[in-house]
Amino acid sequence: MHTSETERTAELLPRLEAAARQAGEIALAYFRPGERTSAAVSYKNGGSPVTEADLAVDRFLNEEMRRLAPQAGWLSEETADTDARLSQRSLFVVDPIDGTSAFTRGDARWAVSIALVEAGRPTLGVVHAPALGETFSAAAGVGAFLNGAPLVAPIRTSLAGAKMIAPRPLHAQLEAAPQKVVLVPRVPSLALRLVDIAAGRHDLVFTTPNSRDWDIAAADVILSESGVTLTESGRAPLIYNRPSLARGALIAAATSLIDDAIALARASSQEPIYS
Repeated sequence: MHTSETERTAELLPRLEAAARQAGEIALAYFRPGERTSAAVSYKNGGSPVTEADLAVDRFLNEEMRRLAPQAGWLSEETADTDARLSQRSLFVVDPIDGTSAFTRGDARWAVSIALVEAGRPTLGVVHAPALGETFSAAAGVGAFLNGAPLVAPIRTSLAGAKMIAPRPLHAQLEAAPQKVVLVPRVPSLALRLVDIAAGRHDLVFTTPNSRDWDIAAADVILSESGVTLTESGRAPLIYNRPSLARGALIAAATSLIDDAIALARASSQEPIYS
């Protein structure tokens, strides 16, 4: 990005954070810590839940983002997708509540996720976890932040003893791997699962296929700006605003570890999901 573009992007970040916090307040009105949500819950085809809180946040953010950048397109988990976005250089990619299942049962590990994608890559991202009191944010070329403080992932030079989250079918292979990685409990929200690497809470994340762009776009720029690589099978950055929203198996690790992480994923998988 040119300096002027970087400056313009950085100027938008506080406004995006403010919108995410307002959206979080809307969701919190329906959240009951340790108890079932007060929001009405229905189920999509495939069985994933959607609540009236998801839809209320979606409506609010759609209006706010149109004010913030009227020229940008819109892609949200809770809005029907169309091909119109494919012709737009700028696109907001939103998950109103990432981790809806956790939200419905009173688990605080859910987040509002908002990204601005430009020319195929996220340039702004906010992952706001209101029930945890945490706001992760980043602007391309400016840096990543947690509650306003600069965020830089710890540098590791070896997978030995690295903490990781991985799909259950891989656990046996990973536990037997010579790298002696340490498997830790899964965080329900994929966005939080990823940005927690930047905060040093764990070191690696492997996912199964079929996450969607709204799950990862905001986290992607936060990771990139903090020294973490998110990829499908190699070191190439992920490209967004494609016709297909589905992703293959993902690998996230500090950039210093990404080659070893890719090798470990391939060695541990019983199917060619990381090839």
